Amino acid sequence: MKIERIHHVAYRCRDAKETVEWYVKHLNMDFVLAIAENEVPSTKAPDPYMHVFLDAGQGNVLAFFELPNAPEMGRDENTPAWVQHIAFKVDSMASLEATQARLQAAGIDVLGPTDHTIFKSIYFFDPNGHRLELCADVGTPKMHSTLSAVKWDMLNEWAATKRAPQHAAWMHDKTLPAPQ
Repeated sequence: MKIERIHHVAYRCRDAKETVEWYVKHLNMDFVLAIAENEVPSTKAPDPYMHVFLDAGQGNVLAFFELPNAPEMGRDENTPAWVQHIAFKVDSMASLEATQARLQAAGIDVLGPTDHTIFKSIYFFDPNGHRLELCADVGTPKMHSTLSAVKWDMLNEWAATKRAPQHAAWMHDKTLPAPQ
């Protein structure tokens, strides 16, 4: 078996309607499907829910569950807030910058752009507290091939030492030459 693609990724939300309206308004996603049940199909638990689906582009679907009878949603307090996030690709730096300006004009706090060398990104939170990232690719084919060539060495060194390998130090140390 080979996975074809991600069918959908699902997260919890506080309010399904507010969440759909926010993603439609701020990220221009299309609302594609709503499923509501009073019983969970897989477990048969009597737990009503609203499950909403948004088109995140090119067959990618972002979904949310509103669970009105469950305790208030939280987050994993043992994981820093910057770790768990959803990253979306945009077509250009111009789109990234225009979206940043639009989000800020709507009163949404935006961090960035952050330069990751092969892409630049901005970060912000949705109304449920999920951290979002928008990315514009800026890397060259040589940068990507250089990173691909060292990925296993980096992973193996990390597994042995739990220290950042320096194979791609050029990505964040601008005094080092980057592959062109």
